[in-house]
Amino acid sequence: MTKKHYILAYFASLFTFLIMDAVWLGVLAKGFYHEQLGHLMLDELRLDIAVFFYVFYIVGVVIFAVKPAIAEKSWWKAPVLGGLFGLLAYGAYDLTNMATLKDWPFLMSYVDMAWGTFVTASSACVGYFITHRVCK
Repeated sequence: MTKKHYILAYFASLFTFLIMDAVWLGVLAKGFYHEQLGHLMLDELRLDIAVFFYVFYIVGVVIFAVKPAIAEKSWWKAPVLGGLFGLLAYGAYDLTNMATLKDWPFLMSYVDMAWGTFVTASSACVGYFITHRVCK
């Protein structure tokens, strides 16, 4: 992959992830997260920390999912590897919380890990298709 490929894959994946996560966290699952974790949630989002998560996480999506899919010209590898990366990353977070925190709900981990798998697979897939299409 060239520098142009990496940049395009990064921003296509980032944009997709941000839109999907905003809809998920701000609309679709907002009540669920508050119901499950309300007693642990901050009154206001720490935007600086959130930005660091998104910036670094998408680097992983590109390196571990988009890049191998482009290298092999195999579109299906992007969502498969992206989904696996998402499951592992979200699983590390959720399972660690289950192992170390009082009152961490099992349902929260199950839903969050499923979401992480889906949103990461989707972001990797879009990153692949846009990069593949533009950088032929």
